[in-house]
Amino acid sequence: MHGPLVGVDPAHALGMPRPMKQRVHWTERLGQAGLVLVALLLGVAMIAPLFSILVKAVQSPSGSGLGAFAAYLASPALLTSLWHSVWVSVLVTLIVVPLAFGFAYALTRSCMPGKGIFRTISLLPLLAPSLLSAISIIYWFGNQGVAKAFWLSLGFPGIYGASGIVLAECFATFPHVLMILVTALRLADARLYEAADSLGTGTVRKFFTITLPGAKYGLISAALLSFTLVITDFGIPKVVGGNFNVLATDVFKLVIGQQDFQRGAVVALLLLTPAVLTFAVDHVVQRRQNASLSARAVALVPRRSPRFDQAMTLYCLLIAALMLCMFGMAVFASFAKLWPYNLAPSLDHYVTGLIDAGLGEALWNSIQMAAGTAVFGTVVVFLGAYLLEKTRGLDGVRTVVRLAAMLPMAVPGLVLGLGYIFFFNAPGNPLGGLYQTMTLLVLCTVMHFYTTGHMTMVTALKAIDPEFEAVSASLKVPFYKTFWRVTLPICMPTLLDVSRYFFINAMTTISAVVFLYSPDTKVAAVAILNLDEAGETGAAAAMAVLIAGVSIVATLLYLALGRLLEARTQAWRAAPRT
Repeated sequence: MHGPLVGVDPAHALGMPRPMKQRVHWTERLGQAGLVLVALLLGVAMIAPLFSILVKAVQSPSGSGLGAFAAYLASPALLTSLWHSVWVSVLVTLIVVPLAFGFAYALTRSCMPGKGIFRTISLLPLLAPSLLSAISIIYWFGNQGVAKAFWLSLGFPGIYGASGIVLAECFATFPHVLMILVTALRLADARLYEAADSLGTGTVRKFFTITLPGAKYGLISAALLSFTLVITDFGIPKVVGGNFNVLATDVFKLVIGQQDFQRGAVVALLLLTPAVLTFAVDHVVQRRQNASLSARAVALVPRRSPRFDQAMTLYCLLIAALMLCMFGMAVFASFAKLWPYNLAPSLDHYVTGLIDAGLGEALWNSIQMAAGTAVFGTVVVFLGAYLLEKTRGLDGVRTVVRLAAMLPMAVPGLVLGLGYIFFFNAPGNPLGGLYQTMTLLVLCTVMHFYTTGHMTMVTALKAIDPEFEAVSASLKVPFYKTFWRVTLPICMPTLLDVSRYFFINAMTTISAVVFLYSPDTKVAAVAILNLDEAGETGAAAAMAVLIAGVSIVATLLYLALGRLLEARTQAWRAAPRT
């Protein structure tokens, strides 16, 4: 027998035709190229700025090292700010989570009237910058506040400090926590309650043995979110914090006040640590929650109970009244002629802010930034999610894109903005021309809120059966026709939701852009800070109300556009007539 033929194709030696190599279709090449572009964008706009913070934090005048890092970590001022940030965040979480749980329980487990109205009122803080709640606190309990005497009679110190931060943060974080808890309570399985009823289990015992265990993952996620939002917030501590220093205000003072970028980078890394830890814990919690859901679960429909429904109505009325008082005070004060001596309605504060201080341009800049973020952010998020879910190849690039898309959720806006200074303002960076431009403000805002939009779009795309693409390919229908006629119409409601999310958050954000604006690109939320520092609290309230007004108008326009597009693209969802 002859030995094996070295270097000869066995199929060719046996006279068999060689298998032809499959050619990669040009559409796959196009999709892969688009995925690489998305990866590059996330790398430049998210990963590179964070890496720049790390490099800046370990630099020293003699080169690089951890000497300055270790020295600042040992400073009493830092430890004090760290302790302040932690215990205030914990206290707000302990207050907000039970209050929001009761509100969510009323919305999902009772038959009280006016659920839609209560739900709408609870979302008011989302339409205004967090500074609005801080300004309202000043008008309620400040040095010339209408309820200052009542506040002091309760034994509390002045409102400037920890107490003011806690009150304002409770108002600002409530709707975020509520959304998670409403979702958690809606996932209850009615079969468990039916089994408990058949066994004669009491209401209180059902609550502690079924309701709370079933919502525990939602409660953990809500608590982590509340803690993260408070510890990374900058606006409220800046307005009502007084001499009560926290990590977020330390970063601002070091960078803006002292121009000490290295120590600012050190504190920014510390501010990033709790956000990353809470994000990691929440990721594990969400995975366990998804694994615990049953496909046979039956939706729980609340039953009428007059006493319980009345109690829940009174509770929601109390919470809604407190929120309206907080929101309404800012609106009232913005129209008061001279607080507290002349409360006659007047437009003086609006004239002072928009005309005398020239902040009408700042409001227009905010609208431009929000519109740019809504358009550019929605397009980038949709393309990134579509290329991840509907194309093949480049597994390594896909992993990078998935990780980079989830990273913004764990990065506070203040840290991201500081990273943009270090990266885009670095000598020799060819992208340095973007620094302090509206383009960079839009890019930073998109990255700041990227994760939520990405997760929303991925969820919508996963709901589309892959057989659409398979059938189209078998019929030799070009992919762009399938995209235009099937994928895009189905995803249109989600696209509008993501666009609205980007617009509203861009109008109200401050932490992500507070380091990046120039006199020509100052936005309204930053203008509120400047007015407050100048003692023009009434004009600051007017600017906050204007931001809320723009957000409300935008929301209504989005709702109208959604109904119009729903009639044109979502008719297939309607039940067929018999």
